[in-house]
Parts: sequence; C-alpha cells; structure tokens
Amino acid sequence: MSDESIAESIAGPGARPAAPAVTTRQGTVLRAVVSAYVGEALPVGSQTISRALPLRLSSASIRNTMGELTRLGLLEQPHPSAGRVPTELGLRVFVDAILEDAARPVDDDRAVAGALADSAPDALMRSACEVLSSRTRQLGFAVPPRLERELLRHVSLVRLSNDQVLVVLVSQSGVAHRRTLDEAGSGDQTALDRIAAEVNRRIVGRTLAEVREVLAREAHQLRSQADRLRARAIRLASLALEPDGLAETDLVIGTRLALLDQPEFRDPERVRALFEALETKERLLAILDKLLAAHGVKVSFGRELGEPALRTFALVTSTYGSSGVPLGVLGVLGPSRMDFARVIPWVASLSRVVGRRLVS
Repeated sequence: MSDESIAESIAGPGARPAAPAVTTRQGTVLRAVVSAYVGEALPVGSQTISRALPLRLSSASIRNTMGELTRLGLLEQPHPSAGRVPTELGLRVFVDAILEDAARPVDDDRAVAGALADSAPDALMRSACEVLSSRTRQLGFAVPPRLERELLRHVSLVRLSNDQVLVVLVSQSGVAHRRTLDEAGSGDQTALDRIAAEVNRRIVGRTLAEVREVLAREAHQLRSQADRLRARAIRLASLALEPDGLAETDLVIGTRLALLDQPEFRDPERVRALFEALETKERLLAILDKLLAAHGVKVSFGRELGEPALRTFALVTSTYGSSGVPLGVLGVLGPSRMDFARVIPWVASLSRVVGRRLVS
C-alpha cells in the first residue's frame, strides 16, 4: 500500500463523505502512525515516526504533520503530553487503502487449503475458525452454510420407532441437517426407503424454496389421484421441509486465547464486553446476516456495527459460497487496532478455499 493510495482512498471517487483529502506527506505519516500503533497499542510520538520513516523528516516537521492529521480528525491525542493514536476514521482510511489488495492470496491459497485438507464438511467451519485464530492472533468465527440458500443433494428417512422418523437432509456442500418427525404408522424401513427415493427425485439440485413450490403443486394435483406412495412422499417431505423444523444457524467460534493475549484485554472491562458480545450470539448473528449481502472482504468498526458491546472492536469478514451465491460468512473479531495488513489477506484467502471445498 503506497502513501499515494492512502490519499486516493480519502479523496477519490466513492469515498466516505466525512473523509478529508490528505497530501502524500500526510498519508505517509498516517500510515506510519497506524503501523506503530498496531504493533504497540500505545500512543505514537514524533520521534518514533522519525525513526520508522525512510524519508528524512525532522521531528518538528512530523509533529506539524501529526497536528494537521489531528485537525482533520484522523488522529487524536489521548492526553496533552501523550503521542497520537489513529481515530476510527483514521483507521477506516488506512483499511480502505489496503482492501484493494484483499484479492492477493496469503503466500498461496494452496497453503490455506492444506490446513483444511483433512476437514470433513461438518468440521470444516470449526477448522476454518481455528486457522483464522492461530494465524491472525484474533478470534476466528464462521456462520455455517444456510440451508435456505443451498442446493439439496439427498434425503434419507430412518425409522426410529413405530411413530418416529429421522429425516437427514444433505446439501450440495455436504452439510447434513437432521429432524425427527412424529409419524404414526410410518411403516418399516423398506417402505421409508421407497418414499425417500420418491422425495429425492424432487429435491436434487433444487433450493428449499423451489422444492416447497414443487411439493405444493404436486399435493394439489394428487387430490384427484389415488397414488398412495406419492401422496405419502409429498406429505413427509412437506413436513420435513417446514421452516420451523429446520435447525437454526449457529455461530462457530475459534479459540479465544490468542485474542486475550492482546494488550487491550489487560482491561477487565474490555474482557467483559468481549464475552458479553460472544454470549449474546443472536445479536452477533444478526450483524453477520446483514453482511451476507456484501461482496469481498469487509471491515466494520464498532460504531458502524450498532452494538454497544463491540464499540471498541472491529470485524473483518468475507462471504464464502459458489458461483456468486453466498452461503455464509467467516472472519475475525478483534480490537480496532488489529494488524489489518495481515488479517485481511488471510480472511480473503480462507473464504475462497472454504467456498471451493464446499462444492468440490
């Protein structure tokens, strides 16, 4: 990321209205301040920047530039005698400039694929979260594929008792969804296998919405026909695919130890806020569900999320899927000071690998 790209990310087309234009020198200093702050989590002084910059700028010149960036709202000074730290707007400007490189793989996508090579579909999300947590030192998370958005592959009906049937619905991504139906007189397993064969003729390669439409149409046609096998197949399939009967999507979270090593979590209040956000999964899932409409990597800061418990955090997310259809979201949660230049390529690369794995 060049210093000119920082200036362009602020002043160029499509920029956020609140972002002011900066000079190349201001962009250089802003980049150096953010980089130093990411590394130490402490206010950054002019002498630190002077040592870090390849340019020969005096401490006085750097102080003047940092003062200009402060007046522009990109830096702030926590205390009169302290150095500067980037504001949320300053971090946003820095992040927007490096998002252009999100398509760049981490070394090679094959290295990421190797870390997931032995993961079965049901364990893929957990494995992805652990890779993200360990490689970024943040908290990896993933929302598993949503059945409503997937193409269906297969259904199995298993007799549990005289009045209970286990329905196993498998998506094209290989993820299995299970539901138990109370079905008196369901018959023996041979009868259920015949019914399953009828159901499979209707579901393969279709979405849930398409299958429900087909079933409703056939149920209407069967009112005037005496085809008992088809009628039972349609009825059982309709019951199995009722929206209320399908398991709700959960949030898969990686290990938290790496994140808790960050300097921010020496403050008990930060730790409490983090665990509050993670325990209230419904609110976090609602935020992530909105991000399904985004394409590519997206960085969201605390105030943008509208969640008080996350006001000092940032999310780096990317959708994964097939043929442009998003199936879920994965990413990392961490302090707004996280090393975005490292995190963003990992999230981008892993989302591509997971998407390919789900449809392979």
